[in-house]
Amino acid sequence: MDRRTLGTTGFDVTEIGLGTWQLGGDWGELTDEEGREAIRAALDEGVDFLDTADVYGDGRSERLVGEVLDERDAWDEVTVATKAGRRLDPHEADGYDADNLERFVDRSREKLGVETLDLLQLHCPPWETYYTPETFEALSDLCEAGKLAHYGVSVEKVEQGLKAIEYPGVESVQIIFNPFRQRPAERFLREAEKRNVGVIVRVPLASGLLAGAFDADAEFPEEDHRNYNREGEAFDVGETFAGVPFETGVEAADELEAAVPENATMAQFTLRWILDHDAVTTIIPGSLDPDHIADNVGASSLPSLSVDRHRRAEDVYDDSVREHVHHRW
Repeated sequence: MDRRTLGTTGFDVTEIGLGTWQLGGDWGELTDEEGREAIRAALDEGVDFLDTADVYGDGRSERLVGEVLDERDAWDEVTVATKAGRRLDPHEADGYDADNLERFVDRSREKLGVETLDLLQLHCPPWETYYTPETFEALSDLCEAGKLAHYGVSVEKVEQGLKAIEYPGVESVQIIFNPFRQRPAERFLREAEKRNVGVIVRVPLASGLLAGAFDADAEFPEEDHRNYNREGEAFDVGETFAGVPFETGVEAADELEAAVPENATMAQFTLRWILDHDAVTTIIPGSLDPDHIADNVGASSLPSLSVDRHRRAEDVYDDSVREHVHHRW
């Protein structure tokens, strides 16, 4: 699999990584062994970038990542990014202080079983956090103390990403970007590339919509966020179906099928579309299915999409999606 350099971190990572939110249980029930098997499947496919967070299963995802990397003795071959901040209750900017951040970092180090975190990302912090230099100074202090190697931010809004990269210590931004969520290409990617900031793309398949996985009658378990967070009842609506109303997304995905090459799946088309934007470093689709993981990885070896296929994606976005989601983000 091709690799790209993650900003100024020096990490060369695979274009397709693995997101591990699903290991925490917010996508339905699973056993620890099922979670470990998903990580093993990704490593077997050549994936060397894993993304997790301290709140995924209250540390379960971090623990499972650490267990598999210990089992494989693969720490020197894999870059692990985690996130911190969402453990705050209430989740307010004032909580992103030096004491809390160090406490969260120490907990993640323990769960993963490492002395130094490769990359820590603030986990979609409140708006005011981006205007609090002390928060970013605290992260720099943790780097100097050897508890972090690098830090970045996971954002909900394009404007948050633009503000975050004004801080010189921010080396990466994780952002939602896909054919249903094209605004980062309009504003953010160019500036990130200019500043040599790594870009990690999350929710690339719009929670399965852009994998062609659903019809309008699809139902989800009660504990699955695709059931309980469709209107942002639990957290930002953009995390679920990329902020697209479910029925709208199913119809738009059907329209987009016409742009998918004969030798590609819908998921591969979507991931290739994202990779065709040079500012993107890596994409972190999440899955428990080894076949789906292998399919996702296959997008890296596909040729770039034609101008016509990109234009078709833009047309579907403009005609069927933009008006339904733009006000949300």
